[in-house]
Amino acid sequence: MMNYALRSIVAVTCLWVSSLTYAQQTNQLRYDSSHHQQITDAGYKIYPYNKKKVRLMTAANVAGYTGIMIGLNSAWYSKYPRSKFHFFNDNTEWLQMDKVGHVYGAYIESRSSNELWRQTGINRKQRIWLSGFSGVAYETIIETLDGFSAEYGWSWTDFISNVMGSSIFVAQELAWDDQRIKIKFSFHKKNYGQADLNARSDALYGKSIQERFIKDYNGITDWASVNIKSFFPKAPVPKWFSIAVGYGAEGMFGGTSNIAKDKDGNIIFDRSDIKRYRQWFLSPDIDLTKIKTNKKGLRFLFTVLSAFKFPAPSLELSNGRLKGNWIHF
Repeated sequence: MMNYALRSIVAVTCLWVSSLTYAQQTNQLRYDSSHHQQITDAGYKIYPYNKKKVRLMTAANVAGYTGIMIGLNSAWYSKYPRSKFHFFNDNTEWLQMDKVGHVYGAYIESRSSNELWRQTGINRKQRIWLSGFSGVAYETIIETLDGFSAEYGWSWTDFISNVMGSSIFVAQELAWDDQRIKIKFSFHKKNYGQADLNARSDALYGKSIQERFIKDYNGITDWASVNIKSFFPKAPVPKWFSIAVGYGAEGMFGGTSNIAKDKDGNIIFDRSDIKRYRQWFLSPDIDLTKIKTNKKGLRFLFTVLSAFKFPAPSLELSNGRLKGNWIHF
């Protein structure tokens, strides 16, 4: 669960850099005559190589992530007993929602790192591979901390999910020099309607909206948002129009079951009558990075928000039934 906290921070803060590097599309020109600035077909500025910026970005990456890790260790891992490095098989927990979260986290971190390195002017392929490696490395450091925590442990499936997230980023950059398929996140706070369920949720996920945003997998959906115009340039839709495929799960009041025990093995919560189930969604979306604007404030806002799915109606396939949702957060 903790990794969602880091991903939320990264999505809001690191993607800010993208707003500084993104140049709005100018009919796919290679040169923006109004600003005397070369841009890519996908609308990104082409920076000249700058050795000082390379050193600065290297130092900023090391210092920034070291600071985050120190803070994370103090705020999170210090609350749990330490142990020798060990492995932990959590493959069956949370209907794999946490694994999809790892994919999202590594993807966002790779995407953010790419925009940092873009400003240095380093070789394109070097930038892409370095950014992809950064996403895996950042998440792997967290996984290593898990390995030394008695509460958790190193998970190979978490590591594989991290690699998948960065690979999604790298493959698209190498193929298109753009992220035509963006990995996104959405959340809605659940009210479980029964006193015992709300009490259990408060204990598991916290009471505040901030805690639920980070921890409550029942209210989280992860998305792959496909920009239609990027694949079909002649399609009669706006440049920002996308179709998103989402994955979520509900009915979870524990990692593997809806039964909880105290430290002596006594059952203190048993709602095994509630079915745990997966959900698949289809929904329209907006790629905010495709909206033209010369205002830096809006560019900043659009770039940060591009890590999150835009609220919209959705089709849901779950429990063998297809149904519609008027609005999906």
